[in-house]
Amino acid sequence: MIERPARYRNAIVPHSYVDGASDGIAFYKRAFGALELFRIAHPNGKILHVEISICGSVVMIGDPDDRLYGEPRALGRCTASLHIFLDDNAALLRRAVEAGAEEIQAPTELFYGANSASVRDPFGHVWVLLSWKQDLDLAEIERLGNAPLRQ
Repeated sequence: MIERPARYRNAIVPHSYVDGASDGIAFYKRAFGALELFRIAHPNGKILHVEISICGSVVMIGDPDDRLYGEPRALGRCTASLHIFLDDNAALLRRAVEAGAEEIQAPTELFYGANSASVRDPFGHVWVLLSWKQDLDLAEIERLGNAPLRQ
């Protein structure tokens, strides 16, 4: 039986588009410690397909084709975010900002048991940096999520 490669162990692998994908890959290496797994480039240098690994998860990157795929900067908004689960989101937030990301949210304790921070990368993608703090059952998460906000 043929099995998918181990790097695709998760059923869903994000594929994002960056106008100037080579610059994007360099940024993700600086900001998130990404490791480049492989690269397929056109003769003109545009990226057809690159796979990087961040905290053990694969992210696919390519230059947009401007037919089916675009980039958040060109669209004027982001249609999805990428989440990184790690032990120290504050350290990764600092690293990402030093690499050129825009801080959207400082580390904040959230009702569902995580501490969350977020950045927008120079290409318009939103990255949510999550550190898990406590396991709560779904009923408690729902109760806390629906509780009135404290002033």
